[in-house]
Amino acid sequence: MARYQARGRAWLVDTRRRTMLACMDVDYRPEVTVAACVLFRDWADAAEAAHVVERGPPAAPYEPGQFYRRELPHLLKVLAALQEPLETVVIDGYVWLGEERPGLGAHLYEALGRRVPVIGVAKTAFHSSQLAVPVLRGQSQRPLFVTAVGVDARAAAEHVRRMHGASRIPTLLNRVDRLCRDS
Repeated sequence: MARYQARGRAWLVDTRRRTMLACMDVDYRPEVTVAACVLFRDWADAAEAAHVVERGPPAAPYEPGQFYRRELPHLLKVLAALQEPLETVVIDGYVWLGEERPGLGAHLYEALGRRVPVIGVAKTAFHSSQLAVPVLRGQSQRPLFVTAVGVDARAAAEHVRRMHGASRIPTLLNRVDRLCRDS
């Protein structure tokens, strides 16, 4: 069992499985930045095993082509609060923006010492990302765009396709988004 504590609340997590999967997101407000991580054990899980939410100072200003500078510090802060090893991290955004053009996910992969694969799930097409694998989920005719590092992009797309939920956005990606917005 692992013990988590954040914002005055504590909970225990059954960690019999050696590694966890994680969905992460960040929400920006003028006075605070909120980063969240939802932990789960299997790609098809409908519910989280645990979550962590960290509130921090306002994010750095947005710099075109340098989005990772704004979001990466907040993702790393949440990851530092985790006690069990991660099998894979799923982010809201791109891993690659194009050939040899790293996005947020590639920078996160490097920051994690290239030990944890990162899968990016984007809701909109990036004009130069031919590396993205489109994934249709539920009845939606609008694809998600999946990129990855440390794992084959087609395998990553299949993981995203298998994630729980009947709608376009998987249940646990919606969950982490709500945690950020509501915290």
